[in-house]
Amino acid sequence: MTADNHATATASDTVHPDNRAEAFHGVRAARRNELAEDYVELIAELIHEQGEARPVDIAARLGVRAPTVTKALDRLAREGLITRERYRSVFLTEEGRRLALECRRRHAIVLRFLIRLGLDAETAERDAEGIEHHVSERTLALFAAYADRA
Repeated sequence: MTADNHATATASDTVHPDNRAEAFHGVRAARRNELAEDYVELIAELIHEQGEARPVDIAARLGVRAPTVTKALDRLAREGLITRERYRSVFLTEEGRRLALECRRRHAIVLRFLIRLGLDAETAERDAEGIEHHVSERTLALFAAYADRA
């Protein structure tokens, strides 16, 4: 057995099956929330840049069709994250603004961490977009501490 195999086997042997089930549950929950988080983050960005977030602009930025955006916006409205009127711009509720700020904070930490590791800005940005949704607060705090070291 190589050192790498031994390290892997030892690490997986120490994970209790209940903890693995909890970890998988956390990943599934993060995936469910990822779409909502991406949308509110983008809506906040569009409002900041353009003064409004129109469904057509959301579709263009995400590279999806209007019906896909409509379905997602319906869900966000049901969850109390946005308000909108038919054929009008989309606005974040107070809860939606809080979620967008939290997403932006998490993204910035992961981005700084990846750049500090030596990744180029483009790759770091792309990877941070996925990682930000799946990293625990505990790990995020370690990322921030590492990224902020002199």
